[in-house]
Amino acid sequence: MADRNSPIGVFDSGVGGLTVVREIMRQIPDERIIYFGDTARLPYGSKSRDTILRYTRQNIRFLMAQDVKAIVIACNTATAFALETVEKELSVPIIGVIHAGAKTAVESTRNNKIGIIGTEGTIRSGVYTKVMQAMKKDIEVIGKACPLFVPLVEEGLLHDTVTDEIASRYLSELKGKFIDTLVLGCTHYPLLRSTVGRVMGPEVNLVNPAYETALELKQVLTDNSLMCEVKDQSQDKYRFYVSDLAENFTNFAASILPGQVKETKQINIEQF
Repeated sequence: MADRNSPIGVFDSGVGGLTVVREIMRQIPDERIIYFGDTARLPYGSKSRDTILRYTRQNIRFLMAQDVKAIVIACNTATAFALETVEKELSVPIIGVIHAGAKTAVESTRNNKIGIIGTEGTIRSGVYTKVMQAMKKDIEVIGKACPLFVPLVEEGLLHDTVTDEIASRYLSELKGKFIDTLVLGCTHYPLLRSTVGRVMGPEVNLVNPAYETALELKQVLTDNSLMCEVKDQSQDKYRFYVSDLAENFTNFAASILPGQVKETKQINIEQF
């Protein structure tokens, strides 16, 4: 049985998962967090299922070596391709970012037409369609891969004419499908929320799975009697690790989590 005062482990391919960390900090502020961004091997969205599963297992082994009590896969692609397999291999609770966002989208749509934007891997997997139609069979799900969004975010081009142009091209197809709800199906995409919202228009409700995932995590910790009992005010409360470019990560993370990412350590993830 895990120690309830141990940290939560969170991983993603890069900085996108910090949108999930931000929501966890807001929803369950007493929890300690260890974050790993696999910056040496991003993006995950264009990789094969076998490669994603191997990466996911390595990331989990690293987090388990830090004595975490629960794990959040803060990556839609890794959730789609690996969660079902790795949750059978673990002794601690593990959740992904797909179920909670899908549930919110199904509950909020009025015309049963839901769009999902994500990486090529997430869209190719069809996982959002499967999950949503299991909740409500007459839901129509229209997926659109937006592979350039992740590198644009990682390059810090959040408010740039290039990003505006690419968003317009990607999203024009969805605009013609008359969706009323759009899931930001990659944890990088909430950082482009204002751009996506502007292109889609105010009549389309944007769903950010990061917020819903933090609420799901809170419920999982409660159900497993794993909510932290100790208020940790130390500098060690939030720890950040990457597989490459630690300084770049720290600089960019400051825009998502101001004042929280004081240092990022680089590790060799291939050792795990």
